[in-house]
Amino acid sequence: MARTTSDIVIDAPAATIMDVIADFGSYPGWATGVKAADVVDAGDGSRAKQVHFILDATPIRDEYDLGYTWDGNTSVSWSLVEKGSMLKSMDGAYILEPVDDSSTRVTYQLAVDVSIPLLGMLKRKAEKVIIDTALKGLKKQVEAL
Repeated sequence: MARTTSDIVIDAPAATIMDVIADFGSYPGWATGVKAADVVDAGDGSRAKQVHFILDATPIRDEYDLGYTWDGNTSVSWSLVEKGSMLKSMDGAYILEPVDDSSTRVTYQLAVDVSIPLLGMLKRKAEKVIIDTALKGLKKQVEAL
């Protein structure tokens, strides 16, 4: 499954950005379309292992669970562990790389497969919109701290 990728530079250290990414309860406030994000499995207690999402991002309305793998403040990846009615698969990652002492490049990779037929071009365009919206929301949330 091909991944769509985009990146953004955020004026904050990687640890601050990763703390915002790991704060799933705040997602409805900054992640467009996310109506709820509830931790199902807290893992070791510092960062969630499984999260249940309620998404309302027209045309996709769905509920699903993502499983997370954390690598310190360098990256986090996820995949669909409990399918929804529309989502058949979702694999993604945030990769954080320091630019300088106060800035970090955040790369977002995403591959989504839905149960409704979509042309590859339309699916990649939808992934690009999701990624760009998420990166802008993340940047705004982090830099507002």
